[in-house]
Amino acid sequence: MKELFILAVVTVFTLLTYYLVEPFAHSQMHKHVESEGFAYKDLPALTKKGDATRGKDLVMGAGACVGCHGIKVAGIAAPMDAVTAAQSYGVNPPDLSNAGVVFDPKFLAALIKNPAHALMLEHKYNAKSGKTYPMPQFYGAGGDMDQEVADMVAYLQSIAVKKEELTPDMAFETACGRCHAIHYEYNLDGKLHPAWTQIGEKPSFKHKQDELAFETKVLDYQDSLTKYLGTLPPDLSMYIRSRGEHYIKTFVEDPQAYLKGTAMPRVGVTAEAADKVIEHLENVGDSKRHMREEIGKNVMIYIIIFAIFAILWKKEVWRDLH
Repeated sequence: MKELFILAVVTVFTLLTYYLVEPFAHSQMHKHVESEGFAYKDLPALTKKGDATRGKDLVMGAGACVGCHGIKVAGIAAPMDAVTAAQSYGVNPPDLSNAGVVFDPKFLAALIKNPAHALMLEHKYNAKSGKTYPMPQFYGAGGDMDQEVADMVAYLQSIAVKKEELTPDMAFETACGRCHAIHYEYNLDGKLHPAWTQIGEKPSFKHKQDELAFETKVLDYQDSLTKYLGTLPPDLSMYIRSRGEHYIKTFVEDPQAYLKGTAMPRVGVTAEAADKVIEHLENVGDSKRHMREEIGKNVMIYIIIFAIFAILWKKEVWRDLH
C-alpha cells in the first residue's frame, strides 16, 4: 500500500504541474473572455417570416448583392477576380452560396441593413472619420424593409447546404478564408488538402513561372488587405495550438472584447459553424490528434498493467526474503 500511496502522490503532483504550466499559463497569457454562445444579443431578432422566392428577386435585383458577390450554387460567378476585388474593396467579397448556414440569421439581417454596425466597425467607419464601409447599406425596395430583409435571409438559407452537410473546409473558407492563410497542407482520411491562400487553395505547378505568377497574385491581394485592415491577418496554421479553442471562438465572436478598436470585424457565424472552423484548424494544426489520443490510451493501459505486475513481482520477491 505504501507504494500505491507514493504513486498517487507523484501522479497528483505531475498533473498539478501540467495544469500550472499548460492551461493555467495560457489563461494568464491571454485575456479571458466568456462566450455568449454566439447569441449576438446586441442585434435585433428577425420579426418577419421570410419568403425565399421574393428574397431571390431582391438579391438578384434591388438588393444588388450580385454586383459584388458571386453565388456559385446559383451559377453566378463573382463579377471580379479576387485580386481586383481586393483592390476595389480592400477584401474580396465572399461567395454567398453558404452564407445562410455559416452566418447567424440575425447577423445577416443586420449586415444587410447596416454592415458597419453588424461587423462592430462603427469606430472606424463613421461621420467623424469620413470613411464609409465598402459594402453599402440596403435602404429597401419600396416596401416593408424588415420583410424584404427577412426575404433575402430566407433565400440565402434556402440555397445553402444543410447544417449536417457543412464541412470544416467550407465553414473556414466562407468565414475566414478571405483574410487568413494556412501555409500547411495536411493529410486527412487519405486525402491531401493543399495549403490555403487568401485567394484560394494553392495549386501544384508544373512550371516555376506559373507558381511565381500565382504567388504574385497572392502578394498583390495581401497588399490590398494590409492597407484595408492596417496589418496582414495572421496565418492560422498553428493557431489552435498556440491560442486554444476558447480563445479563438470568443475572439471570432467578439474581437472588440480582446482588442478594442481592432479592424478585424465580428464574423457573425453560428455556434455550429464556429465549431466547424475550430475543427478545420485542428485538422490543419493537429491532424494526427486522433491517432495520438488512441496511442496515448494504449500507453496508459500498458503502464497500468506494467505497474500491477511490478507491484505483484515486488511483493513476491520480498515475501521470499522475509
